[in-house]
Amino acid sequence: MTVSELNLAVDEAIRRDPRLQDVTVRGEVSGFKHHIASGHWYFSLKDTESAVNCVMFRQNTLTSGLRPKDGDSVIVTGYVKLYSRTGACQLYATGMRSAGIGDLYQRYEELKRKLNAEGLFDQRLKRPLPLVPGKVAIVTSRSGAALHDILNVSGARNPAIPIILIPAAVQGTGAAEEIARGISMANRYTDADVIIVARGGGSAEDLWCFNEEIVARAVAESRIPVVSGVGHEIDVSICDLAADVRAATPSNAAEIVFPDRKELAERIHLVRMGLRHAENNRLRDAERKTVEIRARLSNVSPDKQINRLAHLAGLNRERLMNAINRIIENRISTLKNDRNRLGKAAVHRFEREKARTALCREHLKALNPLGVLERGYTLVYTADGRMVKTASEAVLETRMQISFADGRVPVTRKEGAT
Repeated sequence: MTVSELNLAVDEAIRRDPRLQDVTVRGEVSGFKHHIASGHWYFSLKDTESAVNCVMFRQNTLTSGLRPKDGDSVIVTGYVKLYSRTGACQLYATGMRSAGIGDLYQRYEELKRKLNAEGLFDQRLKRPLPLVPGKVAIVTSRSGAALHDILNVSGARNPAIPIILIPAAVQGTGAAEEIARGISMANRYTDADVIIVARGGGSAEDLWCFNEEIVARAVAESRIPVVSGVGHEIDVSICDLAADVRAATPSNAAEIVFPDRKELAERIHLVRMGLRHAENNRLRDAERKTVEIRARLSNVSPDKQINRLAHLAGLNRERLMNAINRIIENRISTLKNDRNRLGKAAVHRFEREKARTALCREHLKALNPLGVLERGYTLVYTADGRMVKTASEAVLETRMQISFADGRVPVTRKEGAT
């Protein structure tokens, strides 16, 4: 039997089972995709243990009153058929209605609310990444596409940065514990500056290990900044919310962590140019300030101060001499004027006193008792010079003097003369 014959036999067996030609299935939507060109919907229905691929053709999506999204719990009606190209058994949905929130989605929301209330998603606790990490630890599958993408990007951008791989399962039972253990090992046994937790795209079930509480707490407790690059851009896991930086994909995580050498070189060039420009500006400012300080120092230098004071002293000396000369000239002029006035006053006073003296002389001459002597009169004085005014006084004197106009003659009175 060929593969085609085998698939045909299985398909015929399915067709012969009436239960599979009109089936109603309840499950949670996962991996929903809307094919724009055809209008068909592709998704999976899952429960806690199993999943089945589903397709809903355009003619049925147009009449559906529900547009599902991942995590929705729905009730799908349709039929089962084998897709012979891949040998996959698919549920071809002809109708769909809501059945509430899916179990996994509800668990996701409950854990998200719990951890958010504890502050694990607080943006204030997010740590910045180093511009150029010295070493990067990667927690992912050794054989996964995520590691291949990260190595390609890091090799193209900056292959000089060392990488430490900490292998961990990223899907299935025990994967969450391995991821948490890998983050703990990176903190305990490496000197990495950044941890990348990564996995490629997949269904919600495949990515569920990154929604476990143990992974979120390991990320939050890491002393090393963590970058989460899990799934595709539309996938947001609990690990993404707890990480310091969320990347859309593993490749995007590598782009965030590993700086491009060309960009670094350009940035270094710009920084160098900026420093050079700043240095030139500072030198120009320093030169300008030096010139200003030199000018101020020159203005206050001892030699200049002495010269200025000497010049000022010379000016003051000249002004003082000029003032003294003016004062002397004023004093000389005043003295001349005073001398002239005094001379004139003295002459006037002399003439006035001369006239007064002449008048007084004439008056005194008129009143001078000696003046009568020139007219022949005489005056009699005692020997001691007392004037004798009466004869009775002359009787008492023996020696007397007679004063004529031209002199005195001594006389002696005889005894008995009266």
